[in-house]
Amino acid sequence: MKVTWIGHASLLIEGSIRIMVDPFIEANPSATVKKEDIPRLDVIAITHDHEDHISDAFDLAKRDNAVVVAMHEIAVKAGEQGITAEGMNIGGTVEVKGAKFTMVLAVHSSYSGHPCGYVITLDGKRIYHAGDTGLTRDMEIIGELYTPDISFLPIGSRYTMDIVQAAKAVEYTKTKKVVPIHYNTWPPIQAAPEEFKKLVGNKAEVIILKPGQSYEL
Repeated sequence: MKVTWIGHASLLIEGSIRIMVDPFIEANPSATVKKEDIPRLDVIAITHDHEDHISDAFDLAKRDNAVVVAMHEIAVKAGEQGITAEGMNIGGTVEVKGAKFTMVLAVHSSYSGHPCGYVITLDGKRIYHAGDTGLTRDMEIIGELYTPDISFLPIGSRYTMDIVQAAKAVEYTKTKKVVPIHYNTWPPIQAAPEEFKKLVGNKAEVIILKPGQSYEL
């Protein structure tokens, strides 16, 4: 399975199916690809409907006839545009095209419904995308129930966790590998991933990707 960090919070997962989380490409100053460079998608998962997470989601869903997985209110909006959508809420799990999406808590804000993260199970691997969130002890539950093979955690502060909180999240989630995301897209969310790596220490393998880079899981 290959996971590619598009930049900001956008993630492309390629295994037996292709999944994209929070497509933010065309207006993303850190993205190294264009929307037309994204391969055909099977599922698009949305953590919340701020523009830097949803801006390209519906267009890509229409292009590829992909299924949108999202909070109920966002799924309703997708359905109104003729998109096949699976609405859900915190704690729920849906299975789409062989992948399981478990919606977990994110502490943030949203225009519609409640923000969330996902534990995605695909091809025997568990991927935790935290979405935009502050640190919460609910992450301990994620660790106890799922022990993610790899986690994608925001470190940019101001709107999400900073590096200190994200390092504690690594401990809570018992993740084996972690990729920092949601940083350095704009000046207000500048962060040093190398410092995050030092804080994590031997608790997990920290994988620092540049936008457009991939990791084989």
